[in-house]
Amino acid sequence: MVKIFLDLKWFFKQEQKAYGLGIGLLVFVAMLQLIPPRVIGVIVDLIQNDILNLRILFKWLGILAAAAIGMYALRYYWRIMIFGSAVKLTRQMRNRLYSHFTRMSQAFYQRRRIGDLMAHATNDLQAIQQTAGAGVLTLVDSLTTGGTVIIAMAFISWKLTLICLIPMPIMAYLTSYYGSLLHKSFHKAQEAFSDLNDKTQESINGIKVIKTFGQEQEDIESFKKQSEDVVKKNMTVARIDALFDPTISIIVGISFFLSIAYGSKYVLAGDLTIGELVSFSTYLGLLIWPMLAFGWLFNIVERGRASYDRVMVLLDEKVDITEKETAIHAKAEGAIQFNVMEFTYPNEDSPVLKNIHFTLLPGQTLGVVGKTGSGKTTLLKLLIREFDGYTGEIIFGGHNIEEYTLEGLRRSIGYVPQDHFLFSATVADNIAFADPEVSYSDIMEAAKSAYIHKDILQFTDGYETVVGERGVSLSGGQKQRISIARALIMHPEILVLDDSLSAVDAKTEEIILKNLKENREGKTTIITAHRLSAIQHANLILVLDEGEMIQQGTHEELMQKDGWYQTMYLQQQLEELVEHGG
Repeated sequence: MVKIFLDLKWFFKQEQKAYGLGIGLLVFVAMLQLIPPRVIGVIVDLIQNDILNLRILFKWLGILAAAAIGMYALRYYWRIMIFGSAVKLTRQMRNRLYSHFTRMSQAFYQRRRIGDLMAHATNDLQAIQQTAGAGVLTLVDSLTTGGTVIIAMAFISWKLTLICLIPMPIMAYLTSYYGSLLHKSFHKAQEAFSDLNDKTQESINGIKVIKTFGQEQEDIESFKKQSEDVVKKNMTVARIDALFDPTISIIVGISFFLSIAYGSKYVLAGDLTIGELVSFSTYLGLLIWPMLAFGWLFNIVERGRASYDRVMVLLDEKVDITEKETAIHAKAEGAIQFNVMEFTYPNEDSPVLKNIHFTLLPGQTLGVVGKTGSGKTTLLKLLIREFDGYTGEIIFGGHNIEEYTLEGLRRSIGYVPQDHFLFSATVADNIAFADPEVSYSDIMEAAKSAYIHKDILQFTDGYETVVGERGVSLSGGQKQRISIARALIMHPEILVLDDSLSAVDAKTEEIILKNLKENREGKTTIITAHRLSAIQHANLILVLDEGEMIQQGTHEELMQKDGWYQTMYLQQQLEELVEHGG
């Protein structure tokens, strides 16, 4: 149980003033709680001795009222101090997690599921907040209230106090045992929730596919199965949690029995007055909360410890794409020399790129073609440093790309990926994503270059039209062209189009390529494509097959050679002729 508080020591030190004041106020409340039972005992003795009058009664009632007002005010402020600090912990850890997520490479997201990461940033952080708030409160309150009450009871009769505390070691052992069970069960429950979260996120993202294939009922059944697993594992947690209160209630009941049995004996023997026994029994009643709180404390702390362990596993993952201390901050520009002997994805056995060598001068266009899975996208990912760990080097502007800061490298590259992700924002905001301060005229110029301007004007609110999440309200071709416009707004040294013209027709493709040639004179372009008409104007064309470069040259040179390029080009020309009725 102590481990989680030691793990959070850094935060308690950071917020020591708030926690110190909150704990101090808690101690004062615990001391004020001793007043009412003592007052009740005094009044009982005054009544028994027949010396109570109105003046004395009002005096003691005034003391009770003052204690009540004091406890009310102090409880208000310690909640602000302790619970307010716990909220700060959640904010701080959420920011750390989010910042960590943004620094992680593509390999991290291949290993981790999005729903699982969301569960860490929500459910787990909530459990940690509970530990730093309600956990600290319960720990301090149970110790201070319990300690002060036991001292007050000992002042009345230390013998009776010892007798009433005899069952306590049994309670300590059982609650500790329940706590260890709770930690294991809650860890499994959180993992089940992560799986359910991931399933929900995946199903909502793929709802079009699910409905298209008529798999709604199957998906509902799969969801129900995972949901039942979450309920089952949380019920296990609830069953263990349910053991705390009955166990503590039995122990408290035994203590009360011992108090009345032996207390009555001491009254009859003249060692205690009736008022003192009443005060003692009332103090014992106050001891119920610390006992219950101690059981609740195990519940909160074990949940928090399981969640903190899960979050720290994430934060402990090393960032595998790092910058050198002497990294170049300037924007990269110049020729590209690509010399990669071999690259294998993390946790894979077979290399996906082998012996790729080419030089691309500023202002030239590179076309990369090949069948699906030949390594085209992987080549681009190495260029923008989504992955490292290859044998060889990639030189950009006379420097190895690893010598640049990630910002310096990526500010030079406008990348349009195969998966065209648009945010749930206006069309203008999506285009201006890389530079939110860019002017409206520049946004429209980029849209015109991407041949999407006319389409946008026909949208309901033009450039202020809000697209759905991931651009759900747009066609594939519209999403591609908005993504191209978003890359163009950066005026990048290198524009990378990763099969980014696949959803547009041949005429639109021709117009976009013509616009790029006119507007990006002197700047480099890299295009991967399945349709060879998109790259036939390139200064250099690479043909990849199973990660190896099997052909290279210009369109004219490759058409003079028997091979994959010539065969595929003639086949595509024939298909286009047939489509047009030839």
